Amino acid sequence: MTEGVEPPGELALFPIGGCILPPGEHLPLNVFEPRYLNMIDDAMAGERYLGMIQPSGGGAPERPSLERVGTAGRIVSHSETEDGRYLIVLAGVMRFTMVEELNRLTPYRMARADYRGFETDMDPQPLSDGEAQANFLARLRKFFALTGLEADWDSLERAPLNAVVDKVAMAAPFDADVKQALLTAPTPADRAERLSAYMDAALDSADPSGRL
Repeated sequence: MTEGVEPPGELALFPIGGCILPPGEHLPLNVFEPRYLNMIDDAMAGERYLGMIQPSGGGAPERPSLERVGTAGRIVSHSETEDGRYLIVLAGVMRFTMVEELNRLTPYRMARADYRGFETDMDPQPLSDGEAQANFLARLRKFFALTGLEADWDSLERAPLNAVVDKVAMAAPFDADVKQALLTAPTPADRAERLSAYMDAALDSADPSGRL
């Protein structure tokens, strides 16, 4: 684990469907629900950590079942709007497995987090560049053309392949279960392989009008 960085064993949970935060990436959030405003206040008064996690389907609408794996993120930017919303940026630190949900007297949910198995999140191994990056970007251009997404291709060509893969995993219009599979990929290389497979499947299933 990187020296001086240690996510807490108990995390306030921020469940958002279709939203993942790979370690090392940054996620801007617009927070307006009272319980989550309360959560941000408490986080800012403490270590600034939140647990980003997806609902898994099932459970009550106000308390859905949750995926087992999420990401501990630290608030690195915080501002308040005139109408009382919080605009924050969350930096992904390390993935966790939710061991159990905790019974706390808070309007938001909390869980005990286990970081075992995700130690390499703190010191990821870079993906090889060169041909691998060129092949990935060629596939990505086709996928973006299909989905109507836009990109700064000059910046993507200069960025490390790890970062490109993670940014696409966050932004691409995949279903929540696909996003979860990308988040839980054991290594950056596995995530790149899974993302490539999902993009290929989307391209193969496109109809003549260009829709998925």
